[in-house]
Parts: sequence; structure tokens; C-alpha cells
Amino acid sequence: MFIQTESTPNPATLKFLPGQTVMETGTADFPSSEGASASPLAQRIFAVDGVTGVFFGNDFVTVTKAESAEWDHLKPSILGAIMEHFQSGQPVMAGEATAPSGHNEHSGEDSEIVGQIKELLDSRVRPAVAQDGGDITFHGFDRGVVYLHMQGACAGCPSSTVTLKMGIENLLRHYIPEVTEVRPVAV
Repeated sequence: MFIQTESTPNPATLKFLPGQTVMETGTADFPSSEGASASPLAQRIFAVDGVTGVFFGNDFVTVTKAESAEWDHLKPSILGAIMEHFQSGQPVMAGEATAPSGHNEHSGEDSEIVGQIKELLDSRVRPAVAQDGGDITFHGFDRGVVYLHMQGACAGCPSSTVTLKMGIENLLRHYIPEVTEVRPVAV
């Protein structure tokens, strides 16, 4: 098994590409080791000292490190944990467990606008941020303000504010006049 790595715009995260499917559908975000019990793979990666976050996409694993940790020391152990997991035959997610992912539900008078927002996020934004090892999901819409949740490499990335304001906000405002602002939320 050959696992490739790619840097991300966030210097605290690294993207690992195992060359096979990680998540059949959706994504799984583990911003800390507390929720990792739902995933044998996340547990293995969190066992590496210095790992502070794990995110699974369709064909990648993004790992976030502590500020004091160095990639030169972490990378071999993380590669080993990922390889060990896939060779063990264990599932990425335990039993019927699925990590919450995707967009929040929204009903009411703004449901048509929210549908347009989700469609633009899915078609234009999410594929681009997945290339950088992250994900951005819809969290809410209130009086013209779109609330988005940033995951994986996007969470805590120094350029995420610029991406949110200059990129996503401009895109949504261009196509949906009712959108006035985009703000990040921590879940």
C-alpha cells in the first residue's frame, strides 16, 4: 500500500491519500479525540502523540497536529497507523456509527433560498475545499446571514477567513441577492 501526502493551505494539517475509498458517503470530522470511539481509524491516528484532529473525506484523511509537534516526527507514525488500519480489514466507522456530517436541515419561509445556498456549496465550494483536505457545510441562515461550519484543514486555517469572505460570500451574494454576509460557526 502506498499512501501519498499533500500539504494544505493550513500548515497545521496534512492530507493523506491512501489510494482507496475512506468514506463511501459524506465526511467525518473528529476535532478532538473525544468522539473518536466511533471510528477505529480515528482512534489509531489519535494514538499518535501530537495529533489534535482527524477528518475523513471520500478518498483522503486530513490530520491536524499540535503547534508544538513537527511533521517530520509525526508523519511516519501517522502513515503507519493508516496503513495498519487498512491492512487490518476493520471498517473506518464502527458498526452502524456514522459521524454527523453534511448540511443542517432548514425549513420555513427561507427554505427556497437555503436550497439554493446548499446547491452552490455542493457544486462550487465543497469540491474545491475537499482538494485542500477540508469541508464546509451549511449551518444556518438568518436575515441574510449564512452560517457555515468549517471542518478538516479549513478549521483553523489562516486563509479560511479570506476564503469565507472573499470567495464564498462573494459567490453566494452574486447568485443569491438575499445573502448579505457569511460567518463561520464552531460546532
